[in-house]
Amino acid sequence: MSAPAKATPSAPSADAPAKRRRGRKRRPAVLITQIALAVVVVLGWELCSRNGIIDEFFFSKPSDILSRAVDWFATGSIWEHLRVTLVEAALALVIGGVLGLVIGFLLARVEFIAAVFDPYIKMLNALPRVVLAPIFLLWFGLGIWSKVAFGVTLVFFIVFFNTYQGVREVDRVVVDNARMLGAKEGQLVRHVLLPSALTWIFSSLHISVGFAIVGAVVGEYLGSSKGVGYLISQAEGTFDTTGVFTGMVVLSAVVLVVDVAVNRVERYLLRWKPVQANHIAGGQ
Repeated sequence: MSAPAKATPSAPSADAPAKRRRGRKRRPAVLITQIALAVVVVLGWELCSRNGIIDEFFFSKPSDILSRAVDWFATGSIWEHLRVTLVEAALALVIGGVLGLVIGFLLARVEFIAAVFDPYIKMLNALPRVVLAPIFLLWFGLGIWSKVAFGVTLVFFIVFFNTYQGVREVDRVVVDNARMLGAKEGQLVRHVLLPSALTWIFSSLHISVGFAIVGAVVGEYLGSSKGVGYLISQAEGTFDTTGVFTGMVVLSAVVLVVDVAVNRVERYLLRWKPVQANHIAGGQ
C-alpha cells in the first residue's frame, strides 16, 4: 500500500498580500459602478420630474434639492442644526456603544449573570423604540438629552448583541491555551477576547452610526427647536417636499462620511487579520 499523500498546509499569510492586491484592483471598478448607479438614478429622477411622469409636489427633483442644499450651506443656516444633530448622535453612539460593549462582555463571560438577565434583555429589546421617544421628551425635556436617550436605546442593543456573540464565538482552544500560559482575566480580555471580537464590534458600529443619527432626528422631529430633524419637520409642515428631501440627503451624506471614518479605524485595528476574499466593498 502506498503511503498517503501529505496534505498541503494552507498559507494564509502568503494569500493575504494577493487578496489585498485583488481588492485594490477591484476598488476603482466598484467605485465607478457605484457612481454610475447614482448618476442613473438621479438623472432618471430628474427627467421623470421634468416630463411630468412623477409629481414634483410629492417627490421634488434633484436639481431643486441640490439648489436648496447649496443655499443652506452658503448662507450657513444649516450649520447650527447639523451641529446639534451630530452632537446628539455622537453622544448616543458613545454612550450606547460603551454600555453595549461593557455589558455584552460581562454577560458573555459570566454565564450566571447572562442567565439571570436574559429574559429582561429580550423583553426590553422587544419594546418598540418609537413609543419611548415621547416618554423621553417628558423626562428630559426638549433639550439634547431626550434625543440622546432615544438614540442610546437604538445603539445599545445592536452593540450589545454583537459583542456578546463575538466574545462567545472566540475559539475555546485559544482561550484555554492562553490560560495555560498564565494569562489572567485582564490579559485574556486585552490580548485574546477583545481582538477576536473586534470584527463583530465594528460590524455593529457600522449599523449603529446610522441608528444614532436616526434616534437624534426622530427625537428632533417629535419636539425640538434645533437640528436637522427640526428642519425636516418644519418643511413637512409647510408641504415643502424639497426641504424634506434636502434634509434626508444631508443626513445620508453625513452617514457616508462617518462610515468611511469607521472603515479606516477598522482596517487599522484589524490589520493583523487575514484579508477576506469576499469583502463586499472591494476592500473598503
